[in-house]
Amino acid sequence: MPDASASKGRISIAIDRGGTFCDVIAKIEGREDIIFKLLSEDPNNYVDAPSEAIRRVLEIATRRSIPRNEKLDGSSIGKIGTTVATNALLEHKGEKFAFLATKGDQTRPKLFALKVEKAKALHDKVIEVDERVTQEDYDLNPQPIDKKAELLDPALVRTASGEIMRVLKKPEVEVVRADLESLKAEGYTSVAIAFMHSYLYPEHENIVADLAREVGFKYVTTSSETSPSIKFLERSTSVCSEAYLYPVIRRYVENFESRFAKLPQRVEFMCSDGGLKQSQKFKGNEALLSGPAGGVVGVARSCYDGSEGEQTPLIGFDMGGTSTDVCRYDGKYDYLTQSHIADRTINVPMLNIKTVAAGGGSILFARNGLLVVGPESAGAYPGPASYRNGGPLTVTDANLFLGRLDLSSFPAIFGKNANEPLDTEVVKKKFQEITNEFNSQTSQSLTPEEVAAGFLEVANETMSRPIRNTTEARGYNPETHSLVSFGGAGGQHACSIADKLGVNRILIHKWSSLLSAYGISQAQLQTEASEPFVGSFKLEEIDVLRKRLEVLRNSVKDELIAQGASGESIQYHESLSMRYFGTDTNLAISRPKGDDFGAVFVAEHKREFAFNLSRAIVVDSIHVRGTGSAGVVDTEAPPTEELAAVKTSPKTFEPTASQVLYVGGKWQDAGIYRLANVPKGVVLDGPALILDETQTLFLEPGFKAYILSSHVIMEKFTHQKDNTEATQGLDHFSPIQLSVFAHRFMSIAEQMGNTLQRTSISTSIRERLDFSCAIFSPSGELVANAPHIPMYVFRSHLGSMQFAIQRQHQHWLGKLKPGDVLMTNHPEWGGTHLPDITVVTPVFVDDQIAFYTASRGHHTDIGGKGITSMMPDSVELWEEGINVPTMKIVSAGEFLENEVRAAFDLAGTFPGCSPTRRIQDNISDLKAQISANQRGIILLQKLCDEFSLPIVHKYMGGIQRNAEMAVREFFKEIARKNPQGLESEDVYDNGTKIKLRISIDPETGSALYDFTGTGPQSWGNINCPIAIAHSAVIYTLRCLIDLEIPLNEGCLVPIEVRAPKGSILNPTSSVAICGSTIASQRVIDTILRAYKVVAAFQGCASSFGWGMGGRDPETGEIKPGWNYGESIGGGTGAGPGWHGAHAIHAHSTNTRITDAEVIEKRTQVIVRRYEINSGTGGRGKWNGGDGITREIEARIPLKSSILSERRVFPPYGMEGGNPGSIGKNYVFRHNGQGGLDKISLGSQAVVHLRPGEIMQINTPGGGGWGNPNM
Repeated sequence: MPDASASKGRISIAIDRGGTFCDVIAKIEGREDIIFKLLSEDPNNYVDAPSEAIRRVLEIATRRSIPRNEKLDGSSIGKIGTTVATNALLEHKGEKFAFLATKGDQTRPKLFALKVEKAKALHDKVIEVDERVTQEDYDLNPQPIDKKAELLDPALVRTASGEIMRVLKKPEVEVVRADLESLKAEGYTSVAIAFMHSYLYPEHENIVADLAREVGFKYVTTSSETSPSIKFLERSTSVCSEAYLYPVIRRYVENFESRFAKLPQRVEFMCSDGGLKQSQKFKGNEALLSGPAGGVVGVARSCYDGSEGEQTPLIGFDMGGTSTDVCRYDGKYDYLTQSHIADRTINVPMLNIKTVAAGGGSILFARNGLLVVGPESAGAYPGPASYRNGGPLTVTDANLFLGRLDLSSFPAIFGKNANEPLDTEVVKKKFQEITNEFNSQTSQSLTPEEVAAGFLEVANETMSRPIRNTTEARGYNPETHSLVSFGGAGGQHACSIADKLGVNRILIHKWSSLLSAYGISQAQLQTEASEPFVGSFKLEEIDVLRKRLEVLRNSVKDELIAQGASGESIQYHESLSMRYFGTDTNLAISRPKGDDFGAVFVAEHKREFAFNLSRAIVVDSIHVRGTGSAGVVDTEAPPTEELAAVKTSPKTFEPTASQVLYVGGKWQDAGIYRLANVPKGVVLDGPALILDETQTLFLEPGFKAYILSSHVIMEKFTHQKDNTEATQGLDHFSPIQLSVFAHRFMSIAEQMGNTLQRTSISTSIRERLDFSCAIFSPSGELVANAPHIPMYVFRSHLGSMQFAIQRQHQHWLGKLKPGDVLMTNHPEWGGTHLPDITVVTPVFVDDQIAFYTASRGHHTDIGGKGITSMMPDSVELWEEGINVPTMKIVSAGEFLENEVRAAFDLAGTFPGCSPTRRIQDNISDLKAQISANQRGIILLQKLCDEFSLPIVHKYMGGIQRNAEMAVREFFKEIARKNPQGLESEDVYDNGTKIKLRISIDPETGSALYDFTGTGPQSWGNINCPIAIAHSAVIYTLRCLIDLEIPLNEGCLVPIEVRAPKGSILNPTSSVAICGSTIASQRVIDTILRAYKVVAAFQGCASSFGWGMGGRDPETGEIKPGWNYGESIGGGTGAGPGWHGAHAIHAHSTNTRITDAEVIEKRTQVIVRRYEINSGTGGRGKWNGGDGITREIEARIPLKSSILSERRVFPPYGMEGGNPGSIGKNYVFRHNGQGGLDKISLGSQAVVHLRPGEIMQINTPGGGGWGNPNM
């Protein structure tokens, strides 16, 4: 007979289906909670893990056996909350669908991989729909239109948000219908639709969507519904992801519910935003991060104390087998509007969760004198070495080897027959082997224990980086937080992580190893409504916003009630997405008392970025998020009061056993405590191992553990610094600490880059990511940048910026004070070309310059003759805009705005030159660069407080020597294979030759890159300052050395670069150089040709721009205006075993192109085409990648320019492969007869466009590799 306690609605079940295990928490009224784990995949025993979990719970609840093939009676279940583990996006196993997009319509993922691989398209077929709308006004308009005026032009429409749109072409219904019927006949059942500007004007998408449903498509997805936000590419990616996943999700939900004879009262699925959604409302993209989102909710509901006087913010630390997730909670959830998943940027509301590829299964390597942890993982199979499947050493093995895991707590389920215990002998053997290898690399005599502990130190530093990016990078001090540890491996590392971050308290919930499932049990129904808004925030006009918020609130209420939420349970979170005018950094501002959103925005911007702007505050969108429940949600009291009581009268308890473990540089006895046997109120001292059913907690020396009813709380009670380094002196050198410092320096550079990108104004920095940030030694030598992050380094800056810093250091030696900041861009002072303005800040420690921080960003307008800073027709340096050898722009903390304005104005005093058209944008970008440098200063000073300046300097030098050693070893190997040296040559479109000979000393690993024989500097602007040659050398070296070596001064120590003064690679100070970064592509091609490793890439960056205003050549009057510039990708070269990639930026111009909707929002053009130029890659056994065709139509009179290369000499093929196609530039001009004439422009041109005229840029393809006939 069924148990009475299992009567209707008295069972609730929360299930987190992860990649390996399915975690289950079941609550049965009047009985003990049920928790267990089962395998997520076990096809020999069950079809679906969540269904099997429910069957097991019902067996316990009803006290009867339920056969696995019997349909379940869910009538006794009040609620099921679960996740969907879908790897369809990663494994490319989603639904076949067609993509319908507007007719006519990329950073490189791994910067130093010559084999460039892009994410595979999700759609199977594309249908171009001949429709088009655009925005009538544009942000940069010197004379904005009146958007409230009556619309007399029938082509103009006003959207609900107040924006004026111009309908250029409506979709032809019968043509679209025929296309859809053809797709249906081909077997398609799903379509995704994305049209330009549909986030503002969705009518065309709706027309086509209705047609698709009429034709009979089962799944129809539109971008305006999936992701109603600007940026066509990201919206298209999001709608494609939804179309790809939604059918998979629907089938899963249907199959799940089909396993019930009677459905539970409620079946809800966890969403990526931390809310539950009724099964019938659940969508594809909502499932992407549902498991981690459950963990965030678990952190908030189990550990946060929101009572007055408490409210300590929490850092969630979820360490699993292959990765670690990090989150932050301070009483409200932190949401993102987009996330990067499977190499795709997807717009969907998600909780802000940072992930790093470091977990228990991360593989350990000794590489080039550094200890490296991951990102490769041993996975479930073969798993760690101790699993007896021939696996590699991992973090788990290091913990086992050092005694930090209790062997007896692991069941005998390992080995070929799954009946053996963990293998400690193979772990011991492998650690001896890797220790011998590491000692050989470093000339040390470390023990295996020291090396294993070093690996854990590096792993902990790796996992601390996303925490620092979640806190420090956003203006929060991690020391004011508590750490919430969960996940199967978190408890082994929590004390070390907390110690590194200065966090004093660690909270571990009793269900921490299945906290995501707990979070799901605590989550509520949730939905969000949002709409775009066009306007600035003005408190006196707040009623307009209040009315829109009320409309959205009612919409949210209706949706939640439709899902079963009770009206009285609904709570609302209202916010505005706000930014300064001209910037792209939106902050979500919650509705404050008094509704002064603007004041809160200013305060939040100041906290996060350390400065504010004198600009209008723009409201981009309005959001209302509602939560509600269909019943009573159990709440758990935070542990704060119980902890205080335990501290007042602590209890002691003897360990059940003990074992020796290695910590603090020695083996120590540690007690073993089984948590189930330890009474509440007991206080334990470290070192100790605390075991529960699913995990091991390692309590380190210096920490106490308080055993509470539902938590274990660890607190640090000693704050002694590790003085090992100080006592051993500056002569002692630890390669383990070197590995740790490499992470810390890189983390600082990352945070600098993050700050600059988010606070800049110009499209070049903010959208195209044309900038670099780095830290330097006190003498100006490069220490670290962040080259593994595409957005944080523009490759022509690599290795060149240090020349600028060194010149500033030498010039200002002894003259700088704290609070001073310098600016420079002159080629003779280490510049690349004038648009790249470098901001340099000295870092003072104890009144001495201890470091420099610097940021270099491309300013689109710096004055001069051109419409952009990349002018095709310059021949002398003064024509190209502001050129500053050195000047102070901040003195003792005061920004010298008058002096900065005067320097920019000076560029407009030369014949035919204009000053910058948007000086306020230049100033704002300089302030953003100053802010980025300041972020680096704060973090470097904190590092010195932690370790002392001498120690930091010691390891700064050590990292440089480590890079030097890697480069020397590489050159020795090259010399053995090529004792005669290496040679190559190439030629610019103007006929100037580049000639290179590389001579290597096989004994020392020193190399001479000799460009003697290279042609003279030219009457043009492709001359390259010598710093460019150094950049090309360091970049190509990093491509050729297939190791994650730090990029710093050490890479260049073994190298001499020799280029004759007055040559095109070492010009004199008077010649034009703005094309140098484009010309640097040819330098890179020449170097790689010498090594014979890959065919030529496109060899260009096609610097394209347009604008208006500036000095009138006839009257001399300066007219208001603006400009926009971009670089365009092309094909990459093929190599031995791979085809080149199509349509991508690469080599020294690894920037990103601005989204077409953003361009049309800011400038008065129409992006007519942006597509792969098929067939332009060179043919070979392996084909080169194809170039790009890009067309821009002027809507008003504009001045346009193109500066390009490889329009005469094609990208070379290798080993018999054919060259790629040359690029071609055209203008389509009115011919007076109602048509357009196509006119070739050559490599470089300036064109005055009339409305309706078009510029077309066709970029080169990459060279082929190998005989195409083989």
